[in-house]
Amino acid sequence: MIHFEKRLNPSRITTVVTPIIAVILTMIAGGIMFAALGKPPLEAIRIIFWDPLFDPNFASYSRPQLLVKAGPLILIAIGLSIGFKAGIWNIGAEGQYIMGAVFGAAVALAAYPADSVLLFPAMVVSGACGGWLWAMIPAILRTKFNTNEILVSLMLVYVAESILASVAQGLLKNPEGYGFPGSRNLQQYPSAFNAEVIANSGMHWGVISAFIAVICAYVMMTRHIRGFEVRLMGEAPKAARFSGTSTTRLVVFCLGISGALAGLAGMFEVSGPSGQITIDFNSGYGFTAIIVAFLGRLHPIGILLAGLLMALTYIGGELAQLMLGLPGASIQLFQGMLLLFLLATDIFTNYRIRIGGAK
Repeated sequence: MIHFEKRLNPSRITTVVTPIIAVILTMIAGGIMFAALGKPPLEAIRIIFWDPLFDPNFASYSRPQLLVKAGPLILIAIGLSIGFKAGIWNIGAEGQYIMGAVFGAAVALAAYPADSVLLFPAMVVSGACGGWLWAMIPAILRTKFNTNEILVSLMLVYVAESILASVAQGLLKNPEGYGFPGSRNLQQYPSAFNAEVIANSGMHWGVISAFIAVICAYVMMTRHIRGFEVRLMGEAPKAARFSGTSTTRLVVFCLGISGALAGLAGMFEVSGPSGQITIDFNSGYGFTAIIVAFLGRLHPIGILLAGLLMALTYIGGELAQLMLGLPGASIQLFQGMLLLFLLATDIFTNYRIRIGGAK
């Protein structure tokens, strides 16, 4: 009889290698899917992973876009990873991302056309507060009524999407937009525009904030008492309670920090690459960041690399749709395969296969 036996101390080498194996398996399964769609599999894989970085016809555009796409993914995934480490499952980062964008854009549009150096910092604070406030709903419900934060945070995504549609057609709609839904374009508003810090590099303030978040998360998780409490709560909740750690405070902290970072990502996106509030502003970054967090093994450096890889699939996927006529849903499925194979290979990280009777 074959059964799985839990490893007491998972191998560090296996922990590092399994994400690489998951990527390889995703390429193989994705190639089979592309072949089933009647497209050349090897060419599709090359276009997704190689051409955006090294093909001279595309690299000049794709390389800056790599940072633009990776910034929000890394920023959101860092916040999620802190909660996941503590066993607090915020699945609603997409809603917090939306609310951060709405709050940040509202500040800019309320001040229009005033020109002030304080406007963009005010938008940053407002965006973070928007995401934080939206994350406080599942935090309070869990701490006060012991509700499941997974369900509450996920359901709030649909509420946030409804609010987004409402303000795009009402409160924040461009009065000079001839009745079309959507706000003014913030890219034409110098004080509110999240421009590139270095021209033609893709490096705007959202990307810089993502790098800062990686550093701060690494320091906190490895050098600070709060990081120790987060790990202790995730690995041994009873020990955390006996040590005097306030689980209520940690729930609020973890959901609050993930909500604030997701809100920041939304604010930087609406004031930069996206440029305006629209009905379809949300692009799934909040959900994709869950894949990034697990692909990066919930480690800040791993998340940085995973965010860049996932951004590459976004850019390469768009290129493959253009060059080969692949449907957009196939690219989304390709990205989902990455999480599927990562979770599958994780079994061999945490368990060993035994043949015979269970001990």
